[in-house]
Amino acid sequence: MNRIMLLADLGNTTVKFRAAGLEGLLGRTQSAPTHDPVQWDSAARRALRDAGCDPQHPESGPWPELLAAASVVPGREGDLRALAARLGLLCLLAPHQLRLNIENRYAKPREVGADRLTVAYAARRTFGAERLIVLDFGTATTFDCVRGGAYLGGLICPGVRSSIRSFTEDTAQLPRPSLEVDPAGLHIGISTMDSLNQGVVYGFAAMTEGLVLRLEKALGGESLVVATGGYAETIAPVCPAIHEVRQDLVLEGLRLAALGS
Repeated sequence: MNRIMLLADLGNTTVKFRAAGLEGLLGRTQSAPTHDPVQWDSAARRALRDAGCDPQHPESGPWPELLAAASVVPGREGDLRALAARLGLLCLLAPHQLRLNIENRYAKPREVGADRLTVAYAARRTFGAERLIVLDFGTATTFDCVRGGAYLGGLICPGVRSSIRSFTEDTAQLPRPSLEVDPAGLHIGISTMDSLNQGVVYGFAAMTEGLVLRLEKALGGESLVVATGGYAETIAPVCPAIHEVRQDLVLEGLRLAALGS
């Protein structure tokens, strides 16, 4: 296949684009609001430019043949296909058109979000541990469990962003937290902002630690815990339960699937 591809992670809040090649992800991740497909085109073209592709003159250099995508918003999948058509790309959506080489043991396999299955597959391919717990700190916080070559299922919890939004929209006197905390440890908050920041960051860290312990019992032993998503780098420094942080794990899973790995 062509050595360049375009990847898209279509989530509830944002859609992320990034180019990739045989050796890994290329350039930077470019984002646009999910609710505004008009902005997707420029974000996708920025991602291609970052990889050395010229959207103005695609014939002048390397140009992808494929848009590999994962979507949790079925109503927007048509917009992804339209974008691919404008760029002259074939659009394949995981997991039904773009196969993920992992057994899906969900009671109703089609209920699993494409992003959850893709991060589980990516973590399995990247780390190869017998037992894995993959956390995605996105719009929701998800815990996905892998044992051997099988995706077993997991948990769906409130997300950092949705929790913050409930503060700012439903509580008139609380400011939006900056999520800046002292990584040396929790202390008694001495201001509203300090109390909010610690409550959110250490609260999600403690939730993670407690749920990982319980999930490890269900998995049958210690597990490698991998975190991804927009808030992973905020939570991980104060959460010893997280062993690895890999941003854009959905995109890496799409890359591997497109390569048939």
